[in-house]
Amino acid sequence: MRRLWRWYQQCLAAHPVRTQVVSSGILWGLGDIGAQTVTYYSASPDRRGHDSSPPDPEDKDNKDNKEFKVDWKRVGITSSFGFAFVGPVGHYWYEYLDRIIRRRFQPNTFKFVASKVAADGFLFGPLDLLLFFSYVGLGQGRSIEQVKEDVKRDFIPALVLGGTIWPAVQIANFRFVPVRYQLLYVNLFCLLDSCFLSWIEQQGDASWKRWFTSFQKIEDQKVPVQE
Repeated sequence: MRRLWRWYQQCLAAHPVRTQVVSSGILWGLGDIGAQTVTYYSASPDRRGHDSSPPDPEDKDNKDNKEFKVDWKRVGITSSFGFAFVGPVGHYWYEYLDRIIRRRFQPNTFKFVASKVAADGFLFGPLDLLLFFSYVGLGQGRSIEQVKEDVKRDFIPALVLGGTIWPAVQIANFRFVPVRYQLLYVNLFCLLDSCFLSWIEQQGDASWKRWFTSFQKIEDQKVPVQE
């Protein structure tokens, strides 16, 4: 384990962007495999598998205990999102965020940490969610209209649920982790984050998602129609 850590440190020092791109792609791919596993084993037996049609009792391939198989196409799509966006954009985001905030506040003070957490939560976080759901939807061959509907369905639940976890993660990151290791820290949590986002996307039109979107519908009904 120490050798792996030293090797990573050497790669990070010699090729910081490339190292972040590769590690992000790997971690997001692993996260999607985890999301598929959680989704499969947490689903009811009659909803397992890719075929949405009712199972045939005589068909051995549609048994309730159908074997779990990884959707490698989806893993590739999610992993490529880590390669193309999370790795390079995340690297420069945290690097320049630290430079900008340091010009205004003393490092490790309350305002310093709070400003970083706020910027990350209100700027990078929503953009990451929006691009992830759009990219995965288009990568799976869905139409633009369907992707828009999926984003409307998934964005708010993911933002709200993620907002209960990431601020605490980033407070510890910006307060205690040295800048040179903050990206590694974030990437490790991105393993769980990518699993979480993939699970959100794979839940489809779940009832608990409709609970979040119902508030938006209520607000829309309150808006008077202008004649």
